[in-house]
Amino acid sequence: MEGLRILSRTGSPSDPIRVAVFFSGSGTGLNALLSHQANQGCNHKTVVCVTNKEKAGGFVFAENHRVPVIQELLDAGVEPEKRRLDHESRIIERLEKYDVELIVLSGYMRLLSKNFVDRFYPRIVNIHPSLLPAFPGADAHAEVLKTGVKVSGCTVHLVDDGMDTGTILAQRRVPVFETDERSQLARRIQVEEHRLYPSVIDLICSGHRFVLDD
Repeated sequence: MEGLRILSRTGSPSDPIRVAVFFSGSGTGLNALLSHQANQGCNHKTVVCVTNKEKAGGFVFAENHRVPVIQELLDAGVEPEKRRLDHESRIIERLEKYDVELIVLSGYMRLLSKNFVDRFYPRIVNIHPSLLPAFPGADAHAEVLKTGVKVSGCTVHLVDDGMDTGTILAQRRVPVFETDERSQLARRIQVEEHRLYPSVIDLICSGHRFVLDD
């Protein structure tokens, strides 16, 4: 089986794949990726960040690593679908000057439209804090604890226009303990997210072919 290759070229330290990271929150995943990219020999580089929030924590990490941030807020008082499409059109326009080759979603709390996804597919990836297809959506940890499963984890997947429905590239399992509270499980999974995501991006930018389940 030949497998799925996501990018048309292979990155190198002298000519890294140009990455845009989208974030909405604290930016811990962004920080983990930027710290990884600071290592000698990394074949990808974050050239710009995008956020839809005015005071997202990720600003601090982007500034520390001297990465510019595109801030695009949603228009108020506009019909929701038009607002989403206008918002994404402005992002696309502002991304053009950065020659972005790969889009990495890292805690970006917006569902991208089919129009946006089709423009970049399959060059958009996301990480989700569960073992997809189980527990998609915004509060996977609470759902995991509610159902009483013994194992959760994280999933790196391609982004389509559904809610956490894209092709799975890699997963890492994390045990769930009977005494776990949501914050404890979230922290334990976050540790694995910060390891898994950069390693998968390394593979993508190395021209790796992902063998997919039928």
